[in-house]
Amino acid sequence: MTFLAALLALFVSASALSQTRIIVPFPPGGGADALARLMAPKLSEIRQEQVIIENKPGASGHIGADLVAQSNADGKTLLMSSTASLTEKNVHQFAPVTLVSASPYVVTTSTKVKAENIKDLITYARANPGKLTFGSSGTGAASHLSAELFKSMAKVDLLHVPYKGTGQAVTDLLAGQIDLLFAPSQSVIQHVRAGKLKALATTGAKRAETLPDLPTVAEAGVPGYEAVGWFGLLAPAATPKEVVFKLNRDFVAVMANKDLRRRASDLGADLVGDTPDEFARFIRDDQAKWAKLMRDVGIKPE
Repeated sequence: MTFLAALLALFVSASALSQTRIIVPFPPGGGADALARLMAPKLSEIRQEQVIIENKPGASGHIGADLVAQSNADGKTLLMSSTASLTEKNVHQFAPVTLVSASPYVVTTSTKVKAENIKDLITYARANPGKLTFGSSGTGAASHLSAELFKSMAKVDLLHVPYKGTGQAVTDLLAGQIDLLFAPSQSVIQHVRAGKLKALATTGAKRAETLPDLPTVAEAGVPGYEAVGWFGLLAPAATPKEVVFKLNRDFVAVMANKDLRRRASDLGADLVGDTPDEFARFIRDDQAKWAKLMRDVGIKPE
């Protein structure tokens, strides 16, 4: 090997070592993708290295999750996870780093749907059982389970249409190919503001700070209803604790940036940035809630 070739190989090797990959297990255009790309530039500044976002969609987020689980446990390959890609079957394969966002979803409809509020939607759905379709980012995703919880509590029959990611579902919602979507605000808010989609309500226990004029599903006609969609960062399970803590400090610093928080808020996302232990408890509670619903309504996780 010539000196130049050896120097080039050394440069390539050093460049590879100075990269952090954040795997988004869904196609571009969804909530996880939007937040990962929003944080990447500031994270790159803090860590003094290149931060790359890679979309690895498929199998309701499990293709991307499996890739991260099998990666080197060196803190260089992370998963931007959500309810769908993290299940009771694979949760042990990951080390929680931090919760990025836990925000209510927006009940969003095509402009073709003749409903201006939740009561209208329920009335129409009951009069037309099985005719209204709702999209999701995959079976077992929060966008799917939030709608299933709505179906159960409102006693309506809606037809589920799963996609590989929220971005694809939004595209079909805009085209009128599906009627309804329980979506992360950052995926639909610009279309709502442009009048291309209708927002009927949010799914949290209280009104969203970023969308204060929208009622909650509970106050709009389904008492007791509550659901949130979350995104969080995880590393392979064997990642050393000191590496996880360093990652946590870096991401918390990113999410503390006022400009970034404002931009996230404009997208409808409230950034969190908790500790690894707090995030682990959040995951356990979230999984327990949705596992019960899936058993009750007969949904089998992918």
